Amino acid sequence: MQIYEIRPGDSLWAIAQRFGVPLQRIIDLNDPPYLDRLTPGQTLLIPTEDEPQPPTFEYTVQPGDTLWAISRRFGVTIEDILSLNDIPDPSRIFPGQVLIIPGAAPPPEPTTYVVQPGDTLWSISQRFGVSLSDLIELNDLADPSLIYPGQTLLIPPRDTPAPTPPPVPGGDGYPAIVNGYITAQGAPDRERVNQIGYALSYLSIFSYTFQPDGTLNTINDRPAIEAALAQGIGPLLTLTNIVGAGFNSQRAHEILNNPEAQQNLIEQLVTEMLTRGYVGINIDFEYVFPEDREPFNQFMRNLRAALEPEGLLLTSALAPKVSADQVGLLYEAHDYPAHGEIADYVVLMTYEWGWQGGPPMAIAPLNQVRRVLDYAVTEIPPEKIWMGVPVYARDWAIPWVQGTRARTFSVQEAVRQTIDQGVPIQYDEVAQSPFYRYTIDGQEREVWLEDARSIEAKLETAEEYQLAGISLWNVYGMFPQLWPLLADRLQIQKPALP
Repeated sequence: MQIYEIRPGDSLWAIAQRFGVPLQRIIDLNDPPYLDRLTPGQTLLIPTEDEPQPPTFEYTVQPGDTLWAISRRFGVTIEDILSLNDIPDPSRIFPGQVLIIPGAAPPPEPTTYVVQPGDTLWSISQRFGVSLSDLIELNDLADPSLIYPGQTLLIPPRDTPAPTPPPVPGGDGYPAIVNGYITAQGAPDRERVNQIGYALSYLSIFSYTFQPDGTLNTINDRPAIEAALAQGIGPLLTLTNIVGAGFNSQRAHEILNNPEAQQNLIEQLVTEMLTRGYVGINIDFEYVFPEDREPFNQFMRNLRAALEPEGLLLTSALAPKVSADQVGLLYEAHDYPAHGEIADYVVLMTYEWGWQGGPPMAIAPLNQVRRVLDYAVTEIPPEKIWMGVPVYARDWAIPWVQGTRARTFSVQEAVRQTIDQGVPIQYDEVAQSPFYRYTIDGQEREVWLEDARSIEAKLETAEEYQLAGISLWNVYGMFPQLWPLLADRLQIQKPALP
């Protein structure tokens, strides 16, 4: 697979003809905002003949099936199914018809149970080890108290089995772990993970929080966990010190300095991870008070002691530091040597130079990322480091005024905007990042984003430093080129699941 930069006068048809590849394959790889309009500086992935395809499986249509019902069952879109199958009339499918479904493996089918005298939904859920809410939802029970002997119920699968990881498309890059954060949204998570899971090793599900007494606040993470395990991806529980809309220094202080509350929290975390199917945890405590540096380290040690006997991974997310004595609330409590010793893996959050409240600049300028890595590898073993990679764009008004905030939006939308505004995408060779400027309603604006070139530069940097891999924030960012590019450039390492 190669990266091609759009030139004036280019069209998708002409590019397909030039490289001798099917037009539809270019469209599938890049999902361009417009099929009839491109902009200079836009990048496209161009496939090669021997390029492996993402995994799929076959499904035989059953009586009563519709495309909508099948798409819901497997967590994909109708468009995904239509793109892989020759279906002249989407409203007409027939029993016995074999459909190709995107994804590594079909999710487990529900079993059936005939209600016995004395049964209640609660007793049935306990017998089969499933949640009451899942049982009610699967059977569409308007009044859960009205079940009767002889009634047949569908029983959801208790645990999604961990299949043999599917073969992942691999290119010339180095063996690497790819972690992706996902902001848990419930049912939509299944569809998203099914779409991009072939290019992931771990899925950090964001986020669990906690009360001052250590009580754990849980989230609707079952769809994400099930989809991850079905594709050979290790789900990681992400724990944050978020209160309301942001990270809270006081909440971290309370748990780090209260041994009883901390023990309560750790016990709940281990129980939840083992019960729900997590393979480990990601600790993302941000804006921790400087005086809580050592209590934070001790919390990590205590957590490690509880996780290790259960075979659970411990990972953490750290601010991008360039020296041990870097000043600032974001940095001082993040002890690189301690986390490098205690944790199995460490996410370096090498993004947010171009942050919402600051002046316009690349979100992850590679020259600055390299400064962080130069320091990090002296304190943390490179084979434990996951380098952070952003999957979003930002749009600032210029000249920038203190107190204004940039708009955060998707890479796909940013590319669409360049075409709508008729402006080219430029590329900063120092930051190794694309950007563009446009004017709307008399206001000049500047946008920084990612593209295939900037991602490739980051992957090459991770390989140069011999890092364990990369970590994406976050997988809901619409950036269609990212996933096939990762699969092509890396030998993505799937974890050994229990």
